[in-house]
Amino acid sequence: MTTTSDGLTAPFAFARYRDGDSVRLGLVAGDRIRAVSDDDLGAPGLNAFLAAADWDRLTALAETDGEWMPLADVVLTAPVEPRQVLQAGANYREHVIELVVAGLTQDASRSPEEAREFAAKMMDDRRAHGEPYFFLGLPTVVVGDDVPLVLPSYSEVHDWELELAVVIGKEAFRVSREDAVGHIGGYTIVNDITTRDLVFRKDMKEIGTDWYRAKNAPGFLPTGPFLVPAPFVSGDDLAVRLDLNGDTMQNGSTSDLLFDIPALVSAASQTTALLPGDLLLTGSPPGNGQHWKRFLRDGDVMTGSISGLGTQVVRCVAEGPEV
Repeated sequence: MTTTSDGLTAPFAFARYRDGDSVRLGLVAGDRIRAVSDDDLGAPGLNAFLAAADWDRLTALAETDGEWMPLADVVLTAPVEPRQVLQAGANYREHVIELVVAGLTQDASRSPEEAREFAAKMMDDRRAHGEPYFFLGLPTVVVGDDVPLVLPSYSEVHDWELELAVVIGKEAFRVSREDAVGHIGGYTIVNDITTRDLVFRKDMKEIGTDWYRAKNAPGFLPTGPFLVPAPFVSGDDLAVRLDLNGDTMQNGSTSDLLFDIPALVSAASQTTALLPGDLLLTGSPPGNGQHWKRFLRDGDVMTGSISGLGTQVVRCVAEGPEV
């Protein structure tokens, strides 16, 4: 395997790139990219290909001559076109412990040590006896890192959550944990942006969380730059890192997942069918802005990377005045 300047280590991967006013599907091999047609895929589009995933066909294509271009010469955008986006919440043990400890120590009723012991037991009990927690995102919010992240002016507490995202291959409906891996088409990187002061309803606390308003502003799911085929990725122990203006904020591992990837795919599929190309976000490790008491500002640059999946660079801009 070769490593590109973006940190991609697989022999090949999918990407989508801008070609004038249109977007084309491309195959990336090393530091070069070529357009991929339906004839090349043997299927009408990426999602249809993922349903069958003939990786040998793409292996042959990656090894042939053709109209390859330097990867550095094209503008990449989101590598996927999901019809559904499912998000797993509270799925990193250390992240949830961090959040629980912060809440329990606000009134000084518990020491940090007591709060941590309480939170750790809660998470271990949940891992042993609980179930994954899911909510939905909007597919229209998925963008590439070629699009600046516009920070809505209605809040000053927009936060980052870098996550490993599963890309569904073959349709999955009520699949077992043992069979779930066969329904994974690949993996990509997603930064799940969250407006913290909109997470809980203020007008009626009994309603609880409001993920629609907190997570679905335009561009709040920067995705990519690559879709790496499942055969080239083991999701058990991938480093997940986010730097803000060069300072490391998140530096976790998927080994800390409370519910692993097969468990997530299986559990999500019990309610609805997961379709080829859909995204299933697996949760975020510790180190969000809420922990650092530092949220996103105009001019910030987030650099997110996951082992073998590449690097995305998201630039933040303040929302301009309404016209």
